[in-house]
Amino acid sequence: MSVRDRLAEISPIGRDNVRGGYSRHLLDPAEMVLRGWFESSAEALGLSVEVDGNGNLWAWWGESRRGAVATGSHLDSVPGGGALDGPLGVVSALEAVAILKAEGWRPTRPIAVCAFAEEEGSRFGMPCLGSRLMVGEITPEDTLARVDRDGVTLEEAWRQAGLEVSTIGPDPDRLAGIDMFLELHVEQGLDLENRGLPLAVGSAIMAHGRWRLSILGEGNHAGTTPMQGRRDPVVAVSSAALAVREIAMERPAARGTVGRISVTPNGTNVIASRVDAWLDIRAHSDSEVRAQLDATVALIQKRVAAEGCALQVHEESFSPLVLFDEPLTARIAGVLGGVPAIPTGAGHDAGVLSAYVPSAMIFVRNPTGISHAPEETAREEDCEAGAHGLADVLRDLAGGASR
Repeated sequence: MSVRDRLAEISPIGRDNVRGGYSRHLLDPAEMVLRGWFESSAEALGLSVEVDGNGNLWAWWGESRRGAVATGSHLDSVPGGGALDGPLGVVSALEAVAILKAEGWRPTRPIAVCAFAEEEGSRFGMPCLGSRLMVGEITPEDTLARVDRDGVTLEEAWRQAGLEVSTIGPDPDRLAGIDMFLELHVEQGLDLENRGLPLAVGSAIMAHGRWRLSILGEGNHAGTTPMQGRRDPVVAVSSAALAVREIAMERPAARGTVGRISVTPNGTNVIASRVDAWLDIRAHSDSEVRAQLDATVALIQKRVAAEGCALQVHEESFSPLVLFDEPLTARIAGVLGGVPAIPTGAGHDAGVLSAYVPSAMIFVRNPTGISHAPEETAREEDCEAGAHGLADVLRDLAGGASR
C-alpha cells in the first residue's frame, strides 16, 4: 500500500456536505468508523491494538510496553476540516511500520502507533483531550461533565460508545512506558512551500488559550422594539470581534480569532438575549498571551457596556509555549537529511506530551498553506516522502535489525 491508498480508504468517512471537507468528532458515527478502520489496519500489519482508559488508540509492535518509541496523531477534525490534519500522521505511522516490516526489519525496543482522542476539541471544547487526560492535566470530573452542542455530556457519549467511565483519568504507567513521542503532521502554513522543501521538523508551538465570552443583553421583539435603547448582544459581539482583531494587529506575530458564535434564542424576528463567542489567542510566550487577553477583554468590556450589555469571561483551556526536545529534534533532522526546524502556531498532542517525555514533530509541505478548511492539501510525493522519512527515523530511534 501507500499513504495515498490508506488515505483513500478513509476518504468517504465523515464528509460534510454542508460545510465541505470533513466533520469527524469524538465518538460520533464518523469517528467510530475511523476507530474501526484503525484497528483493522493495524491488525493487518500484525500489531496488537488496545483502547486505553481515556479513549486513545494504541497499536503495538513488540511484546514489551516499556521503553517505547510512540508515533501517531489524531483522527478527529474541526467542523468542515481538511482531509490531512491528524489522519496524515496516523496513516503515515501505519505506512512506516509497513515499510519496515516489508524490509524484514524488527525493532529492538517497542514501537507504538497511536491515535489520540479529541485533539481538536471540536465536540467537547477541550483540545488534546485524550493526551491531557493521560498526563493528568485535566480532571475526570471536569471531563465527564463537558457538554457538546446537542446537550450530550461526555459521560453519556462515553457510555453510548461502550467505554468504561471509571478508567478516565491520569495513566502514569502508560506514560512511563513511552521513552519518546514523534508526531508527523501536515504543515499549517507556507513555510516549507516558500523554502521549496518537502519536510521539516518542529522547533516550538506558540502559547495559546481559548476563552468563552458570554454577552448578556435583553431579548425582545424585532418589530416592536425601537432601535434606541435596545440591549442587543449581537451588536455587542460584532464590536467584540473587531476589538479582538484590533488588539492582535497591534502586536507582532500575535493571533486573535473569534471563530464560533452561538446566539440565543437564534430567531429571525427576535432580538437575542445572549450571545456566546469563543476567543482564541496565540503568541510567542505565555505572558504575551495573557497580556493580549487582558487588553482584548478590557476593550470588549467597554464596547459591550456601550450597548447596554454585560460580559462574562470563562477560560476553557490554556496551553503554554512548547519548545520541543532539542537533542531528539536534531537527531531526527539529521536522519531526514538536515531538514530545517520551524515553529508552528497550531497546538498538537506532541506539545502536551513534551512536558513529560522527549517529543518532536515532522511537518509535511502544504502548497496552499491552508488548514482547518477543505482546501488543506499536500502533494502525493511529499506524503510518501514523509512516511519513508518516518520509517527511517523509527529505524534509527528503535534500534533493531533486518532478518
